[in-house]
Amino acid sequence: MGKSILIVDDNAVIRRSLRHILESIGGWEVVGEAVDGQDGIEKARQLHPNLIVLDLAMPVKNGLEAARELNQIMPEVPLLMYSAFADKFMEKEAFAVGVKAVISKASSMETLVSQARVLLDTA
Repeated sequence: MGKSILIVDDNAVIRRSLRHILESIGGWEVVGEAVDGQDGIEKARQLHPNLIVLDLAMPVKNGLEAARELNQIMPEVPLLMYSAFADKFMEKEAFAVGVKAVISKASSMETLVSQARVLLDTA
């Protein structure tokens, strides 16, 4: 069985792009998409993914709030924060709530895929 990924981002273009890139990797499947942190928590409970990719700035429940809750209900699932607002302060906050890696949306897709691979291999 392949590795399953949940994408949580309020931007449909980002979700579609991430799905395309992540599913191009053999053995990986995007099992769901969520439009905000609350939706992400609900979908994670339903889908039990091997990795959750979270945006930071989202309506209803932001990525940090969602990460805190996800880490409590499924601590075995690694969380990767993929954000336009990746700075040292945000990284510190993200790591404090259980995020395992923070990737800037300004980074290359290779950086995202490489970090996702590391997290999936250790999950």
